[in-house]
Amino acid sequence: MQKIFAFIVAAAWFAADYFSKLWALDNLRGGTMRLTAWMDFKLAFNKGAAFSLFADGSGWQRWFFMGVAILIGLWLCYAILFERTYALVRFAYASILGGAIGNLYDRIMHGAVTDFISWHIGNAYWPTFNVADVGICLGVGLLIIAWIVEWRAGSRL
Repeated sequence: MQKIFAFIVAAAWFAADYFSKLWALDNLRGGTMRLTAWMDFKLAFNKGAAFSLFADGSGWQRWFFMGVAILIGLWLCYAILFERTYALVRFAYASILGGAIGNLYDRIMHGAVTDFISWHIGNAYWPTFNVADVGICLGVGLLIIAWIVEWRAGSRL
């Protein structure tokens, strides 16, 4: 049951990312939507990795990051199905998987990842991101927490 739930979680992250990006593409072309003093919606396209790393490459990065996403996605599917682990770890894997598939879909369809969530303090901006990135970051954070808990439990033995 946990395995099925994990794939449902991954599909939910993908769906949330897909529909939020459709909304952003329909509503944010050529403009910024101010939500608060520290958060805007502003359409951006990232051909690189996190923080636009390698975004100015000649095009190789699209294929490289697609390949990385496919390999990570396959490993995560394997881990969800066959790794003996806790529900928290499966949830983390599923969140990363759903986010990775969301950004992979963008690279395949648009050649770049669609970003639109922009946080800032005054004129100091965090790199623009999307719902898939939230899923990936949440999943990685949960994995770190799970590893710390497991390490702490093991140190008491």
